[in-house]
Amino acid sequence: MGRKDVLPFWFGESDQPTPAFISETAIASLRGGETFYSENLGRLYLRQAISTYLTTLHQRSIGIERIAVTASGNSALMLASQLLLKPADRVVTVTPLWPNAVEIPKVVNAHVTCVSLQARNGRWTLPLEKLLQALTPGTRMLVINSPNNPTGWTIQRAEQEAILEHCRRHGIWILADDVYERLIFTEARSAPSFLALTDQQDRLIVINSFSKAWCMTGWRIGWMVVPPPLLPDLASLLEYNISCVSEFSQRAGTIAMQQGEPYVLKLRSELGQTKAMLSAALHDLPRLEIPEADGAMYLFLRVAGEEDSVRLAKHLIDEVGLGLAPGRAFGPEGEGWLRWCYAAEWKKIEAGLERLSRFLSS
Repeated sequence: MGRKDVLPFWFGESDQPTPAFISETAIASLRGGETFYSENLGRLYLRQAISTYLTTLHQRSIGIERIAVTASGNSALMLASQLLLKPADRVVTVTPLWPNAVEIPKVVNAHVTCVSLQARNGRWTLPLEKLLQALTPGTRMLVINSPNNPTGWTIQRAEQEAILEHCRRHGIWILADDVYERLIFTEARSAPSFLALTDQQDRLIVINSFSKAWCMTGWRIGWMVVPPPLLPDLASLLEYNISCVSEFSQRAGTIAMQQGEPYVLKLRSELGQTKAMLSAALHDLPRLEIPEADGAMYLFLRVAGEEDSVRLAKHLIDEVGLGLAPGRAFGPEGEGWLRWCYAAEWKKIEAGLERLSRFLSS
């Protein structure tokens, strides 16, 4: 970081700034003097906007009695673990996975078992039977991120139905990370969400964030959907963790919900085009394996003969100034792989392709 000669594709964020209509709303809030404490669960106007957005998106009523505003999706992961887990509880995760989602349950001394996605026939796939076998009676929680960071794998509706039936039978909580649900490269408006299958009494917590689909990574604002009986305890945990989310961020999030749909669709279209062009270009290079996936904003690839992803990532920086994230960061299942975030302008990606080609040919 800080080296001007390195092209960085390691962070999970777009190189586009937040849309002006969102930023201007926050500026107006600050100029209007909205600089005081807000509310633990978030302002009612934002919770209502999120409720309307989710109800429309998933065609299932999701009321404000289930919604809390959080200081980022990351904070929501921690809050969910604090709500549900006690020491020695068993948690199952689908990996490779953003490391925070694996490590946060360990902060409260839970035990984490990982079930790895598989690259089969050129695509990332879920070994469903293996996952169901891992979800033994007594398992407290399943953590599942779809579309997935780092692979882009996206769960199918039939897989969700099988997982939900199994977890209901054994009383297992599902913690669904839907942060990338709008960044899906099919005709669907959204990736499949457990919200469309469940009612408010199910053991389901869904977390989301404004970071990805609205390019608001630095704002640190997200939300949670929980069963109504959990909301009072969640309000207390929010008080103890952050007290409340800043008012100007909530104004920004509200306008993003109410007016941001054209922007989200435009961003998704641009990402889909970039993904297609990058995939095609990478397939022309030697020694690469790039399994296909339907969502997020990453390609997870590997170079034949390279098993140490950290060593490889460092060589890419030192030799050609190309910054990719080493797969080991996403757990041992990611070892040997590299993550390329393609949420960047095409000229920058073209320059990165030239550097990777030069590295491979040398």
